Amino acid sequence: MPRRNLSSPKRFSLTPLATPALGLSLQGCAHGAPSYAIFGAYFPLWLLAGLIGAAGALIAHRVLVMTGWSSWMPFQLSVCVAIGVMVAVVVWLIGAGHWL
Repeated sequence: MPRRNLSSPKRFSLTPLATPALGLSLQGCAHGAPSYAIFGAYFPLWLLAGLIGAAGALIAHRVLVMTGWSSWMPFQLSVCVAIGVMVAVVVWLIGAGHWL
């Protein structure tokens, strides 16, 4: 059976589209990200909110275990992660000055 020359598929370059898309995605950082000085070093607010949210999820897990609710609560990991995310969002909103 003879081999046929199959043409290779045309390549599509994303470079003309990627450059404006990346430029537009950075527009939120035009004024600088909110940061706080802690022990002489500047920490971005998103990092601080994430750490406090993780601590909130851990505290929520400990409270659920101490009260005994963890024995009958389905999807306990999802519940604790959701609580941690809510804590992180509240910290972010308060820290960025967008709360109410």
